[in-house]
Amino acid sequence: MIKKILVSQPKPSSEKSPYYEIARRRGVQIDFHPFVKVEGLSPKEFRQQHISILDYTAVVFTSRHAIDNFFQLCKEMRVNIPDDMKYFCITETVALYIQKYVQYRKRKVFFGTTGKINDIIPQMVKHKTEKYFIPLSDVHNNDFAELLDSKKIIHKEGVMYRTVPNPLPSDKPFDYDMVILFSPSGLNALVKNIPDFKDFKVAIGSFGPTTAKAVRDAGLQLELEAPSQQYPSITAALNAYLENVNG
Repeated sequence: MIKKILVSQPKPSSEKSPYYEIARRRGVQIDFHPFVKVEGLSPKEFRQQHISILDYTAVVFTSRHAIDNFFQLCKEMRVNIPDDMKYFCITETVALYIQKYVQYRKRKVFFGTTGKINDIIPQMVKHKTEKYFIPLSDVHNNDFAELLDSKKIIHKEGVMYRTVPNPLPSDKPFDYDMVILFSPSGLNALVKNIPDFKDFKVAIGSFGPTTAKAVRDAGLQLELEAPSQQYPSITAALNAYLENVNG
């Protein structure tokens, strides 16, 4: 029986979030607490990578974190981004977020449709003469860079932000029946925060294949996994799981 769930994400800003509907419909308590948080590098740390942003004519954004930290670092380093800079984004949602910092114009903002890195490559190939800069987290792999190399696209990756643990408050007991994870770093932070976590009888749900793999590699039992063909979202999968387990 699942009565209390911890979702490792920030609390939704909208009361219309599917999580609240699930809590009401299934009679469960859902709390929110991200096990990792993002912090930007200092200008001094970034300069140690010997990257001059103005050497590049386009920027590739894979998340809103990348956008926030790119423009924040540019501001702190007094780098004035030229009006003709182009932006390539992993999804339209990420692309629209750019409006927080620059005027959105379709002729200089491009985005993919599936949320996968491969989907933005054709757009970049169409603009092969551009020099691409890619802001990244300290936790990343080289798959994207290798793919761009194979297409002979000029690019440079630079770490602009890092993920750090965000532990549960020390006065808050871990009394959850289920925890939902969204990244391998979130899992690592959770296990580090609660050393005897493996001894707890807690159902684990995950979103994304890399998170699911991390859970299994850690020797933990994965009860719920999304996305899938049947359940494209974590909330749809969670609702179905609770219906099955709690009745």
